[in-house]
Amino acid sequence: MGNEIREMNLSYLMLAQQMLQSDRVGAMLKLGVGEDVAELIENLTPAQILRMASCDMLLCRFRFDDNLLVGLLSNHGADSMVSRLHATILAAGKPVEHLA
Repeated sequence: MGNEIREMNLSYLMLAQQMLQSDRVGAMLKLGVGEDVAELIENLTPAQILRMASCDMLLCRFRFDDNLLVGLLSNHGADSMVSRLHATILAAGKPVEHLA
């Protein structure tokens, strides 16, 4: 189980860093992080990313705690594009989590 968590953390941190470097505002919205966390992730060195990824705790947070959001994203009907847009708007309205 530890290897899977490490791989997930490594993939998440590398993807988050890449997203932030290419489109900071959009990445912050999609990742659900604030300015301080975005800056921290963006400035991580490869060694720091590896150290963080190696912890036994999952670093990313899934947004499956909101039934409406999950329902909208899992909708495969004719209006799936509208549902995804609605889900994005809903997720954007949620407060940003901050690392303390």
